[in-house]
Amino acid sequence: MIIKKTRAETAGQLLSKFYDEPRITKVEKLVFAGVGGRDVYNITAPFHYDGEDVIMGRVEERDSEFSQVFFFTQSADRVWSPRAHTHTYNLQDPCVTCIKGELVVGGVEVMTAADNPHRIISWATQFYRGTHIDSLCHFSSGPRNMKDIRLIELADGRIGVFTRPQGSRGGRGQIGFTIIESLDDLNEQAFRDAKILQDQFVAEEWGGANEAHLLRNGLIGVLGHIACFDEESNKHYYSCTFALNPLTCEKTAMKIIAVRGDFPVGPGKRPDLEDVIFSGGLVRLPGGRAMLSVGVSDAEAYRIEIPDPFNEYE
Repeated sequence: MIIKKTRAETAGQLLSKFYDEPRITKVEKLVFAGVGGRDVYNITAPFHYDGEDVIMGRVEERDSEFSQVFFFTQSADRVWSPRAHTHTYNLQDPCVTCIKGELVVGGVEVMTAADNPHRIISWATQFYRGTHIDSLCHFSSGPRNMKDIRLIELADGRIGVFTRPQGSRGGRGQIGFTIIESLDDLNEQAFRDAKILQDQFVAEEWGGANEAHLLRNGLIGVLGHIACFDEESNKHYYSCTFALNPLTCEKTAMKIIAVRGDFPVGPGKRPDLEDVIFSGGLVRLPGGRAMLSVGVSDAEAYRIEIPDPFNEYE
Protein backbone atom coordinates (compact mmCIF):
# COMPACT_ATOMS: atom_id res chain seq x y z
CA MET A 1 0.00 0.00 0.00
CA ILE A 2 1.06 3.61 -0.52
CA ILE A 3 1.44 5.49 2.75
CA LYS A 4 0.58 9.16 2.53
CA LYS A 5 2.15 11.77 4.80
CA THR A 6 -0.28 12.72 7.56
CA ARG A 7 -0.54 15.39 10.22
CA ALA A 8 -1.29 14.71 13.87
CA GLU A 9 -4.96 14.73 14.76
CA THR A 10 -6.42 15.25 18.21
CA ALA A 11 -8.26 12.52 20.07
CA GLY A 12 -11.43 14.54 19.53
CA GLN A 13 -10.94 14.58 15.76
CA LEU A 14 -10.28 10.83 15.71
CA LEU A 15 -13.34 10.23 17.87
CA SER A 16 -15.54 12.10 15.39
CA LYS A 17 -14.35 9.80 12.60
CA PHE A 18 -14.86 6.75 14.83
CA TYR A 19 -18.48 7.63 15.58
CA ASP A 20 -19.14 8.35 11.90
CA GLU A 21 -18.50 4.67 11.06
CA PRO A 22 -20.83 2.39 13.06
CA ARG A 23 -19.73 -1.23 13.33
CA ILE A 24 -21.08 -4.53 14.64
CA THR A 25 -19.42 -5.71 17.85
CA LYS A 26 -19.67 -8.57 20.32
CA VAL A 27 -18.52 -7.97 23.90
CA GLU A 28 -17.47 -10.51 26.54
CA LYS A 29 -16.45 -9.83 30.14
CA LEU A 30 -13.70 -12.13 31.39
CA VAL A 31 -14.31 -13.88 34.72
CA PHE A 32 -11.37 -14.72 36.99
CA ALA A 33 -10.92 -16.96 40.03
CA GLY A 34 -8.05 -17.82 42.34
CA VAL A 35 -6.72 -14.28 42.87
CA GLY A 36 -8.15 -13.55 46.31
CA GLY A 37 -10.87 -11.20 45.13
CA ARG A 38 -8.42 -8.79 43.52
CA ASP A 39 -9.11 -7.01 40.24
CA VAL A 40 -7.68 -8.43 37.02
CA TYR A 41 -7.27 -5.99 34.14
CA ASN A 42 -4.89 -4.88 31.37
CA ILE A 43 -4.76 -8.39 29.94
CA THR A 44 -2.81 -9.62 26.94
CA ALA A 45 -4.44 -11.32 24.00
CA PRO A 46 -4.53 -15.13 24.34
CA PHE A 47 -1.50 -17.01 23.05
CA HIS A 48 -1.26 -20.76 22.49
CA TYR A 49 1.17 -22.70 24.66
CA ASP A 50 1.43 -26.40 25.47
CA GLY A 51 -1.96 -27.18 23.99
CA GLU A 52 -3.99 -24.44 25.66
CA ASP A 53 -4.71 -20.73 25.44
CA VAL A 54 -2.92 -18.56 27.99
CA ILE A 55 -3.36 -14.89 28.87
CA MET A 56 -1.37 -12.63 31.17
CA GLY A 57 -3.16 -10.14 33.40
CA ARG A 58 -2.46 -7.42 35.93
CA VAL A 59 -3.75 -8.48 39.38
CA GLU A 60 -4.23 -5.77 41.95
CA GLU A 61 -6.20 -4.53 44.95
CA ARG A 62 -8.69 -1.80 44.05
CA ASP A 63 -6.95 0.80 46.26
CA SER A 64 -3.37 -0.05 45.28
CA GLU A 65 -1.02 0.14 42.28
CA PHE A 66 1.29 -2.59 43.56
CA SER A 67 0.39 -5.45 41.30
CA GLN A 68 1.38 -8.91 40.16
CA VAL A 69 1.26 -10.39 36.68
CA PHE A 70 -0.31 -13.85 36.50
CA PHE A 71 -0.53 -16.36 33.66
CA PHE A 72 -4.12 -17.60 33.33
CA THR A 73 -5.77 -20.53 31.57
CA GLN A 74 -9.48 -21.05 30.97
CA SER A 75 -11.58 -23.92 32.32
CA ALA A 76 -14.58 -25.54 30.66
CA ASP A 77 -16.92 -23.12 32.45
CA ARG A 78 -15.06 -20.17 30.82
CA VAL A 79 -13.49 -19.00 34.09
CA TRP A 80 -9.83 -17.94 33.94
CA SER A 81 -7.63 -19.20 36.78
CA PRO A 82 -3.88 -18.95 37.50
CA ARG A 83 -1.90 -21.50 35.52
CA ALA A 84 -0.65 -24.25 37.80
CA HIS A 85 2.99 -24.14 38.93
CA THR A 86 3.69 -20.96 36.95
CA HIS A 87 5.76 -18.07 38.30
CA THR A 88 4.11 -14.69 38.94
CA TYR A 89 5.90 -11.39 38.47
CA ASN A 90 5.73 -8.18 40.54
CA LEU A 91 4.94 -6.11 37.47
CA GLN A 92 2.19 -4.04 35.87
CA ASP A 93 0.72 -4.12 32.34
CA PRO A 94 2.09 -7.31 30.78
CA CYS A 95 2.96 -7.82 27.12
CA VAL A 96 3.96 -10.92 25.20
CA THR A 97 5.37 -11.84 21.79
CA CYS A 98 7.33 -14.64 20.13
CA ILE A 99 10.74 -13.94 18.59
CA LYS A 100 12.86 -16.57 16.84
CA GLY A 101 10.99 -19.34 18.62
CA GLU A 102 11.35 -17.82 22.09
CA LEU A 103 8.58 -16.50 24.28
CA VAL A 104 9.30 -12.89 25.25
CA VAL A 105 7.24 -11.29 28.02
CA GLY A 106 7.48 -7.90 29.63
CA GLY A 107 5.90 -5.71 32.27
CA VAL A 108 6.43 -2.53 34.23
CA GLU A 109 8.30 -2.70 37.55
CA VAL A 110 7.64 0.17 39.98
CA MET A 111 10.24 1.67 42.31
CA THR A 112 9.38 3.27 45.66
CA ALA A 113 10.90 6.04 47.76
CA ALA A 114 13.62 4.99 50.19
CA ASP A 115 11.77 6.61 53.07
CA ASN A 116 8.27 5.51 52.04
CA PRO A 117 7.72 2.04 50.55
CA HIS A 118 4.13 3.00 49.68
CA ARG A 119 5.11 5.91 47.38
CA ILE A 120 5.95 5.07 43.76
CA ILE A 121 8.61 7.41 42.38
CA SER A 122 9.65 5.73 39.12
CA TRP A 123 9.31 2.62 36.98
CA ALA A 124 11.05 0.57 34.31
CA THR A 125 9.96 -2.07 31.81
CA GLN A 126 11.50 -5.48 32.42
CA PHE A 127 11.84 -8.25 29.80
CA TYR A 128 12.09 -12.03 30.16
CA ARG A 129 12.73 -14.70 27.53
CA GLY A 130 12.82 -18.47 27.13
CA THR A 131 11.43 -21.49 25.31
CA HIS A 132 9.42 -22.63 28.34
CA ILE A 133 6.82 -20.54 30.15
CA ASP A 134 7.98 -21.91 33.51
CA SER A 135 11.63 -20.97 33.12
CA LEU A 136 11.82 -17.48 31.65
CA CYS A 137 15.00 -15.49 32.32
CA HIS A 138 15.39 -11.74 32.68
CA PHE A 139 17.47 -10.27 29.85
CA SER A 140 16.81 -6.54 29.51
CA SER A 141 15.53 -3.45 31.32
CA GLY A 142 14.08 -0.38 29.69
CA PRO A 143 15.10 3.18 30.56
CA ARG A 144 13.84 4.69 33.79
CA ASN A 145 10.27 6.00 33.52
CA MET A 146 9.56 4.45 30.10
CA LYS A 147 6.50 2.26 29.56
CA ASP A 148 5.05 0.84 26.32
CA ILE A 149 8.22 -0.77 24.96
CA ARG A 150 7.17 -3.43 22.47
CA LEU A 151 9.08 -5.88 20.25
CA ILE A 152 8.31 -7.63 16.96
CA GLU A 153 10.21 -10.00 14.67
CA LEU A 154 10.34 -8.46 11.19
CA ALA A 155 10.13 -10.17 7.81
CA ASP A 156 13.94 -10.15 7.42
CA GLY A 157 14.52 -11.71 10.85
CA ARG A 158 15.60 -8.52 12.57
CA ILE A 159 13.66 -7.13 15.53
CA GLY A 160 11.63 -3.95 15.60
CA VAL A 161 11.55 -2.04 18.88
CA PHE A 162 8.86 0.48 19.81
CA THR A 163 9.65 2.92 22.63
CA ARG A 164 7.81 5.73 24.40
CA PRO A 165 10.11 8.62 25.36
CA GLN A 166 8.78 11.46 27.50
CA GLY A 167 10.15 14.78 28.73
CA SER A 168 12.56 16.74 26.58
CA ARG A 169 12.35 14.22 23.71
CA GLY A 170 8.77 13.05 23.95
CA GLY A 171 6.71 15.53 25.92
CA ARG A 172 3.82 13.65 27.55
CA GLY A 173 4.65 10.55 25.49
CA GLN A 174 5.55 9.90 21.86
CA ILE A 175 6.24 6.66 19.97
CA GLY A 176 9.79 5.83 18.94
CA PHE A 177 11.03 3.02 16.68
CA THR A 178 14.33 1.33 15.90
CA ILE A 179 15.59 -2.00 14.55
CA ILE A 180 18.08 -4.33 16.25
CA GLU A 181 19.73 -7.51 15.00
CA SER A 182 18.90 -9.76 17.96
CA LEU A 183 17.45 -9.77 21.47
CA ASP A 184 21.02 -9.51 22.77
CA ASP A 185 21.07 -5.97 21.35
CA LEU A 186 18.08 -4.77 23.41
CA ASN A 187 20.02 -2.33 25.56
CA GLU A 188 20.36 1.32 26.50
CA GLN A 189 21.92 2.20 23.15
CA ALA A 190 18.97 0.72 21.27
CA PHE A 191 16.50 2.72 23.31
CA ARG A 192 18.49 5.92 22.68
CA ASP A 193 18.66 5.21 18.94
CA ALA A 194 14.90 4.93 18.51
CA LYS A 195 13.58 7.54 16.11
CA ILE A 196 10.47 9.41 17.23
CA LEU A 197 7.63 9.01 14.73
CA GLN A 198 6.69 12.45 13.50
CA ASP A 199 3.20 14.02 13.57
CA GLN A 200 1.76 11.27 15.75
CA PHE A 201 0.23 13.26 18.63
CA VAL A 202 -0.46 16.92 19.31
CA ALA A 203 1.63 18.41 22.13
CA GLU A 204 -1.13 18.24 24.76
CA GLU A 205 -1.84 14.54 24.18
CA TRP A 206 0.13 11.33 24.28
CA GLY A 207 0.10 7.67 23.35
CA GLY A 208 2.07 4.50 22.90
CA ALA A 209 2.33 1.13 21.17
CA ASN A 210 0.75 -1.81 22.99
CA GLU A 211 1.25 -4.65 20.49
CA ALA A 212 2.78 -5.07 17.02
CA HIS A 213 1.70 -7.40 14.19
CA LEU A 214 3.72 -8.29 11.09
CA LEU A 215 1.41 -7.86 8.11
CA ARG A 216 1.58 -9.85 4.86
CA ASN A 217 3.19 -6.97 2.97
CA GLY A 218 5.99 -6.47 5.52
CA LEU A 219 4.39 -3.46 7.19
CA ILE A 220 3.84 -3.44 10.94
CA GLY A 221 0.29 -3.15 12.17
CA VAL A 222 0.47 -1.28 15.47
CA LEU A 223 -2.16 -1.60 18.19
CA GLY A 224 -1.81 1.29 20.60
CA HIS A 225 -3.58 4.02 22.47
CA ILE A 226 -4.12 7.75 22.30
CA ALA A 227 -4.81 9.65 25.51
CA CYS A 228 -5.62 13.11 26.82
CA PHE A 229 -6.79 15.05 29.87
CA ASP A 230 -10.03 16.99 30.10
CA GLU A 231 -10.51 20.28 31.95
CA GLU A 232 -11.13 18.43 35.24
CA SER A 233 -7.86 16.44 34.84
CA ASN A 234 -9.73 13.21 34.10
CA LYS A 235 -7.88 10.84 31.79
CA HIS A 236 -9.34 9.58 28.51
CA TYR A 237 -7.72 6.58 26.80
CA TYR A 238 -8.82 5.11 23.45
CA SER A 239 -7.62 2.04 21.55
CA CYS A 240 -6.16 2.89 18.15
CA THR A 241 -4.21 1.39 15.26
CA PHE A 242 -1.89 2.50 12.47
CA ALA A 243 0.58 0.87 10.07
CA LEU A 244 4.31 1.55 9.92
CA ASN A 245 6.89 0.86 7.22
CA PRO A 246 9.81 -0.38 9.36
CA LEU A 247 12.39 0.51 6.73
CA THR A 248 11.37 4.14 6.21
CA CYS A 249 9.28 4.93 9.34
CA GLU A 250 6.49 6.16 7.08
CA LYS A 251 3.13 5.55 8.71
CA THR A 252 -0.58 5.75 8.09
CA ALA A 253 -2.95 8.02 9.93
CA MET A 254 -4.14 6.70 13.27
CA LYS A 255 -7.70 5.54 13.77
CA ILE A 256 -9.61 4.79 16.96
CA ILE A 257 -11.01 1.23 17.05
CA ALA A 258 -12.60 1.00 20.54
CA VAL A 259 -13.75 3.31 23.35
CA ARG A 260 -15.00 2.91 26.92
CA GLY A 261 -18.58 3.30 25.73
CA ASP A 262 -18.29 -0.03 23.88
CA PHE A 263 -18.42 -1.80 27.25
CA PRO A 264 -21.03 -2.02 30.03
CA VAL A 265 -21.00 0.46 32.89
CA GLY A 266 -18.94 -1.01 35.72
CA PRO A 267 -16.52 -0.31 38.54
CA GLY A 268 -13.42 1.80 38.16
CA LYS A 269 -10.25 2.24 40.16
CA ARG A 270 -10.75 6.00 40.54
CA PRO A 271 -13.22 8.55 39.15
CA ASP A 272 -10.54 10.08 36.89
CA LEU A 273 -10.00 6.67 35.22
CA GLU A 274 -13.63 6.02 34.30
CA ASP A 275 -13.08 6.72 30.57
CA VAL A 276 -9.97 4.56 30.17
CA ILE A 277 -9.39 1.39 28.16
CA PHE A 278 -5.99 -0.26 27.85
CA SER A 279 -5.20 -1.98 24.53
CA GLY A 280 -3.88 -5.34 25.66
CA GLY A 281 -3.70 -7.32 22.44
CA LEU A 282 -5.52 -8.31 19.27
CA VAL A 283 -6.14 -11.65 17.53
CA ARG A 284 -7.05 -11.57 13.85
CA LEU A 285 -9.95 -13.88 12.98
CA PRO A 286 -11.30 -15.32 9.72
CA GLY A 287 -13.91 -13.35 7.82
CA GLY A 288 -12.40 -9.91 8.32
CA ARG A 289 -12.99 -9.82 12.08
CA ALA A 290 -10.66 -9.43 15.08
CA MET A 291 -10.82 -9.95 18.84
CA LEU A 292 -9.46 -7.07 20.93
CA SER A 293 -8.50 -7.66 24.59
CA VAL A 294 -8.67 -4.62 26.87
CA GLY A 295 -8.51 -3.47 30.44
CA VAL A 296 -11.46 -1.23 31.35
CA SER A 297 -11.35 1.62 33.89
CA ASP A 298 -8.33 -0.04 35.57
CA ALA A 299 -10.67 -2.57 37.19
CA GLU A 300 -12.04 -5.12 34.67
CA ALA A 301 -11.02 -7.15 31.63
CA TYR A 302 -13.06 -7.52 28.44
CA ARG A 303 -12.80 -8.84 24.91
CA ILE A 304 -14.61 -7.23 22.01
CA GLU A 305 -15.04 -8.60 18.49
CA ILE A 306 -14.66 -5.83 15.89
CA PRO A 307 -13.87 -5.47 12.19
CA ASP A 308 -10.20 -6.34 11.60
CA PRO A 309 -8.48 -2.92 11.74
CA PHE A 310 -5.38 -4.20 9.91
CA ASN A 311 -7.13 -5.38 6.74
CA GLU A 312 -6.91 -2.01 5.01
CA TYR A 313 -3.14 -1.86 5.53
CA GLU A 314 -2.55 -5.08 3.57
